[in-house]
Amino acid sequence: MTAPLIGITAYPRVVEIVPVPTVLHTANRFYLEAVLRAGGVPLILPVMDPALAPVALAPLHGLLLPGGGDVDPARYGEAPRPETGSIDPDRDAWELACARTALEGSLPLLAICRGAQVLNVALGGSLVQDVPSVTGAAHSRADRYEESVHEVTIHPGSALEATVGAGRVGTNSLHHQAVDRPGADVRPVAWAPDGTVEAYEVDGHPEVTAVQWHPELMAGDPVQQRLFLEFVASARRRAL
Repeated sequence: MTAPLIGITAYPRVVEIVPVPTVLHTANRFYLEAVLRAGGVPLILPVMDPALAPVALAPLHGLLLPGGGDVDPARYGEAPRPETGSIDPDRDAWELACARTALEGSLPLLAICRGAQVLNVALGGSLVQDVPSVTGAAHSRADRYEESVHEVTIHPGSALEATVGAGRVGTNSLHHQAVDRPGADVRPVAWAPDGTVEAYEVDGHPEVTAVQWHPELMAGDPVQQRLFLEFVASARRRAL
């Protein structure tokens, strides 16, 4: 059985190492482990010149856009609110280029948390910069990262419903931003109780899934692991 190559865009972090603190291009082990369990081979993509995105993605069979800091609101024509932070312009530029390249090449794509936000911005959409300020509901519960914090309601007949096998699913919640104005062809398919968009699909791209929660942290739950199984299965079909 072919093991597809899954690119995971890196999270640059300054780490205290010898001889001096240095930027390392990192990926959370939970993403790697979820991809490996699903039968894929994860490859970390460091932040590079956006012009290199087509070169970097050419050998891949799938792309995973992971979580991280906030996208610069200037990317969707807004000034930053006080709650917006941890902006990395270089990472924004790189991941936006990777997202657009993946769409142009019909590459299977799984976008998680920040990744879902990046993809929506890449398609011309905007973000709610601070969900609690808008809905009054706290969505950042890092203390319960392995647990279901709330349920999401999934649109009947959506590809997401077929993947998870249910119209409702319990999810964790580690974000304070979310989709506001959907980008071109973005179709929301799951919502939190306060109306926050928790997942969407992209018309014309059946092998693209974007979720606002972190299934990699709950991948011990077979329902959550199905997102990775379906994603890697799509990538495998491309690899054949």
